[in-house]
Amino acid sequence: MRYRRANVAGGTYFFTVNLAERKRTLLVDHVDLLGAVVQKVKATYRFHIAAIVSLPDHLHAVWTLSVGDCDYATRWMLIKAGFSRRIAEDERHNKSRIATGKRGIWRRRYWEHMIRDERDDVRHVDYVHYNPVKHGYVERVGAWPHSSFHRLVARGIYPLDWADVPESELEAGERV
Repeated sequence: MRYRRANVAGGTYFFTVNLAERKRTLLVDHVDLLGAVVQKVKATYRFHIAAIVSLPDHLHAVWTLSVGDCDYATRWMLIKAGFSRRIAEDERHNKSRIATGKRGIWRRRYWEHMIRDERDDVRHVDYVHYNPVKHGYVERVGAWPHSSFHRLVARGIYPLDWADVPESELEAGERV
């Protein structure tokens, strides 16, 4: 079965990428390795990361591709494969993965959403940064170390205490 994906050259996309085994914590245990792999892929296949957060078992990101480019699938394939090759093999393998010789670290598919407008962009970037609080890992966004939130605070995009606002009050466009 072939899945339909949004393919808009130069588009901005929100992604959710999950580990196959949701109880594992590889994405924070090896966050520096994940970051290095992402940077290596970015060096070859240019794209801008507006927001990213690594949680123990999944990550969220908002990317903008270069003008004329809509191939985020290759980027995710390279990131997932590059990360997997550098992790010790201790995951479970199902028959399908054994037959194809693939590792069992990642779920095969990922969620992507094409960002439609500025409000949609702000809403998804906020979602990325608030996700560690949503999942109960921290009480404040600024307390989660594996997030682009800190870079955006340094640039003046978010106030440091943004996470102190109750979730019900966080609406797109009300960061600053």
